[in-house]
Amino acid sequence: MDRMIFLVGLNHRCAGVDVREKFALTSVADFEKSLLAACPLREVMALSTCNRVEILAVADGARGADIDLPEAVLRHWAETCQGDLDTLRAHTYRHAGLDAVTHLFCVAASLDSMIMGEPQILGQLKTSYRKAVETGTARVIINRLLHKSFSVAKRVRTETAIASSAVSISYAAVELAKKIFGELSGKTAMLVGAGEMAELAATHLLASGIEKLYITNRTYSRAQELAKTMHGEAIIFEGMVDQLRDVDIVISSTGSPTAIIRARDIREVLKKRRNRAMFFIDIAVPRDIDPDVNALDNVYLYDIDDLKEVVEENMSARQGEAVKARAIVEVETQAFATWLKSLALQPTITDLLGRAEDVASRELAKTLKRLGEVDDETRVALEVLVTSVSRKLLHEPICFLKRRTREEGTAERFIDMTRRIFNLDADPVNADAHLERRTVDDESADDALDCECCRDEEPTIPNTPVHGAPDERKDRH
Repeated sequence: MDRMIFLVGLNHRCAGVDVREKFALTSVADFEKSLLAACPLREVMALSTCNRVEILAVADGARGADIDLPEAVLRHWAETCQGDLDTLRAHTYRHAGLDAVTHLFCVAASLDSMIMGEPQILGQLKTSYRKAVETGTARVIINRLLHKSFSVAKRVRTETAIASSAVSISYAAVELAKKIFGELSGKTAMLVGAGEMAELAATHLLASGIEKLYITNRTYSRAQELAKTMHGEAIIFEGMVDQLRDVDIVISSTGSPTAIIRARDIREVLKKRRNRAMFFIDIAVPRDIDPDVNALDNVYLYDIDDLKEVVEENMSARQGEAVKARAIVEVETQAFATWLKSLALQPTITDLLGRAEDVASRELAKTLKRLGEVDDETRVALEVLVTSVSRKLLHEPICFLKRRTREEGTAERFIDMTRRIFNLDADPVNADAHLERRTVDDESADDALDCECCRDEEPTIPNTPVHGAPDERKDRH
């Protein structure tokens, strides 16, 4: 089947923020639909975040054979954003075929992120995929590819330690807070400053279960804006010290040239808190918090140098885990390539008949075991019977697939459905999935179909010939 998967994009490595802002897609759904109308593509999905914009597409081989489709996509992208095509072309990368698959798997597993192992990109990818499905631009190939990318990301997180250590300053700060307090549920935090660092810290704090979040900033409107986004409470900057009596964790990241939190202020705060522990993280340069604060009892103060040491050590550890993660990506890429080839009609027919013959032969073996010794003629007759039944049952589905292929030029949607219905790719299924469907494998093969709808009932084998004695025939009538 003639098809081509390709991907074009730009990210933080090849494009500055000014270029990324210029070519960000503000209405992804409209872009996807207009791209399908403008280019001979069968499927498309776009991902647009602050650090990357990527367009995944499946070509229509019949109509796009003589067209440079990646170039056509770039042209449409530039026109949509009213930007210069040469500028866009100079800052983008292109991947085709399995290279595009590998790249997408790396993106999903956060191997291509600015901070390797951070989980945000997977959520963004899932959102983009869901919207493409709703728009109708993601079909068989992208459906399978994106679901596979999600499973790859899960494997990487489960089988490696790539996300087990903090590699961003904000994340490291929150992880240190967890070490001091254990669980953060029930704790209260204050962000001093409302910039990017504070926003990231707020995200990590909320994800860790913080109960209450205060935000203060010299520009009160900015504190209000961030508080609204993070479901926190904005505090007037001049009232910050008074509010600290209710705060367990303070993360400060302002641009002040001098310290704004002093030891004498915190000494008074501790008296009001009855010396309950406080945790300060100063990620500002110059420092926001007087170093003498660390000399107070029940106070823990860390600055950006302390956090950098943690980040650098953990980043080195993640690089080692990335080697394992890329090995997983390579295995899963080859698995996807195998599935892609299977969408041709003949491999699916072969697999379907093979699955039917396998089930028939196993069921025949169980029946012969129950019957005991039978002569060769009976054995051959039974073998012909089960083979004939299995093939006749599949005759209409196979004819349907052939008709669709002739009439439409492709039947990949129905082929994919057939492969999933009969589990021809032996995809693993969770133990709690419906009917506990499992992969057929040697010893467990006899139990693979042991679900409520098709569980074997032990037949009673009659001692008389199949036709029965005359009296028995009379009784049956």
